[in-house]
Amino acid sequence: MEYVSRVPRPPLDGLIDDLYYLAGEPPYARLTLPPPAALLIVNLGAPFRIRAGTDIETAEYADGCVVTMPTRAWEFGYPPRTRSVGVHFKPWGLAPFLPMPAVELCDRPVTVEQVWGRPATAALRDRLATAEGPHEMLTLLEEELMRRLCETAGLGLVRQASSVIAATSGAVAIDDLRVSAGVSSTHLARRFKELVGVTPKRLARTYRFATTVFSIDPAGPIDWGDLAGRAGYFDQAHFGHEFRAFTGLTPTRYVEVRRRFLREHPGHVLDNWPLPID
Repeated sequence: MEYVSRVPRPPLDGLIDDLYYLAGEPPYARLTLPPPAALLIVNLGAPFRIRAGTDIETAEYADGCVVTMPTRAWEFGYPPRTRSVGVHFKPWGLAPFLPMPAVELCDRPVTVEQVWGRPATAALRDRLATAEGPHEMLTLLEEELMRRLCETAGLGLVRQASSVIAATSGAVAIDDLRVSAGVSSTHLARRFKELVGVTPKRLARTYRFATTVFSIDPAGPIDWGDLAGRAGYFDQAHFGHEFRAFTGLTPTRYVEVRRRFLREHPGHVLDNWPLPID
């Protein structure tokens, strides 16, 4: 697969981790995506399929999808060949581009058309499809985002609190954030749900888990009890419960799947994020 990414120019860089282009044949037909960040994908190939949780029906997305900070793993079904451009947003970063509160899209992916309308989405996809290459496509996507960027009430508060959560890998006391910001717990939680899609406590839980998982070296021995303790989990059982909630896998199964991916697709561009499904 071909993967090209870059950080956008200011002020988008304060909202977005990167813009990316992805094309080619996926390593597996179905992948599970642990919660990484808010996403916008503009699809330029055959439709892909998403199942956002075991209790939700699989849905097909032709023009792409938009989803705020997820709380659980998705099952992502690629076509035999895929082509898309997308955005990995910071937790607060999608809000200035949405016509609805972020909480409405939490674990509920919608099409790009549902967010930006049919004519605008069709025009953007046409421009992207006729671009000369990945770098021009990312420039076009960046220009579209710059054009749609809106002032968003409460963004400074949420950005500052979320940045502290990220910097501490979720270890900060939420009450300390409230006191520092000079707002009530209710106000802080409401703003987070409006702009991130989840409460600050839920975001901290996601960061703690992600930091812990990304510290795992699947090629070496793993002391699960020590790992859980250093990450601040009550015990190994608590850590195992979080693992299943966020990835749909047990810790040992996760390592098996990661090792399989490394063995079958060494150096693949999708390594360390999606996991194959048997």
